[in-house]
Amino acid sequence: MVDVPGGPFRMGSDTGRADETPVREVSVGPFAMARTAITRAQYAPFVATAGVAAPPWWDDPDFADPDQPVVGITWFEAGGYAASLAALVGGSWRLPTEAEWERAARGGLDQAPTPWGDSVPAGESPDGPLSGPWRVGRGTPNGFGLCDIGTIVHEWCADWYSLATVAADGRPALPARRASRGGSWRHRVRWSPPSARSSLPPDFRYADYGFRVLREGA
Repeated sequence: MVDVPGGPFRMGSDTGRADETPVREVSVGPFAMARTAITRAQYAPFVATAGVAAPPWWDDPDFADPDQPVVGITWFEAGGYAASLAALVGGSWRLPTEAEWERAARGGLDQAPTPWGDSVPAGESPDGPLSGPWRVGRGTPNGFGLCDIGTIVHEWCADWYSLATVAADGRPALPARRASRGGSWRHRVRWSPPSARSSLPPDFRYADYGFRVLREGA
C-alpha cells in the first residue's frame, strides 16, 4: 500500500474527451492505495476461501503468472475482495472513487498529461503483440509511488459512470455502468491519461479489467 495525501486538486481535462470536462477543483481525504493492481497471487486465497468462482482466463497459460494482474473480475467481486480485507487485517477497505483514483494517478502533478509528467517513461509498456497482461510492478512509479497506474488493465472504481460531472467531490450521477480508469494491455496505445474515463456494466467480465484496493485514512 502507498499513502496518498488528501487535499484539493484539479480533476478532469479540457483537452480530453467530453466526459472528462470541465476541469474542476475536487478535494479528497487521505487514503492508502495498492501500489499495483491486485495480482493473481493476491486474489487466489479469495477464490479458495470465499466461495467465489475463479474468473474466466484463470486456467489460460497466458494469464497464469502469479504476478500478472487478475482479470475477468466483475465490479461486485472486486468490491467483495476489498471488503474481505477488513476481516483479515482490519481497517476500512473498498474500491477507490474516480476522484481518489485520479488524485493517486496524478502523483501530485497538476494537470500533467501523464501520471509521470509531460511524457510516458521509455519502456513503460511492452512493444509488439501481447497475448496477456504483463507482470505488475515493472514500470516507473509515479510521484506517489504507484506502479502501472494508467497501464496494463482498466481498474474498477466505486462510482457509477455518467457523462455528467456534477458533484464537488467528483462523484457522478447514477446510470447503469460502473466507472473504470486506466489503460489496457489489449489496446494499441497501452496507457491512459489520469483524466481518461471508461465504464462497463458491473456484472461484465473482460480480459483487461482488474482493480486496485483502497484503505481509508492514512
